[in-house]
Amino acid sequence: MVRTFVAIDLPEDIRERARGSLEVLKRSEGRLAVVDPGNLHITVKFLGEVDPALIEPIVAALGGVRVDPFDLTVGHPVCNPPKRPRVVWCDVADAGESASLARQMDDLLAPLGFPREKRPFRPHVTLARVKEFHPSLADGVACLSPEPLGRCRVESIRLKKSTLTPRGSVYEDLAEVPL
Repeated sequence: MVRTFVAIDLPEDIRERARGSLEVLKRSEGRLAVVDPGNLHITVKFLGEVDPALIEPIVAALGGVRVDPFDLTVGHPVCNPPKRPRVVWCDVADAGESASLARQMDDLLAPLGFPREKRPFRPHVTLARVKEFHPSLADGVACLSPEPLGRCRVESIRLKKSTLTPRGSVYEDLAEVPL
């Protein structure tokens, strides 16, 4: 089985701007699983453990996505919820294209046995997961710049393999599908 998901990769300039925020988070006294800047992305659909024989049909289905390339803005880091956060993330704003992309993926992948999402799609970039809270985390996030991390053009989506290791997830591109 292969643990997979469909993602929008972020360009290097946004990842580099996020690096400073990640360094502040690492100084928190809480226990965090901080995402490596090279792994920052927007998950459009998590597929989970997939039979390797399904990879080719998944890629073929993704080829049916009908969304033109679009622009999005990655916002500044925030905690969720602010008083006792479980996740530190950046909101993502676009004109609804990423939500359309997620709905289309549900439609295209449902015939392959992937359940439709029950919750509305909310694009975001996860910076860290909070394993053990400490008040210094909320203070650290409050000190981060309120400026967005940046704007980029989305021209493709990627099917990714995720391998869980003691040092964090390792991602590998299985396919890139142009929009």
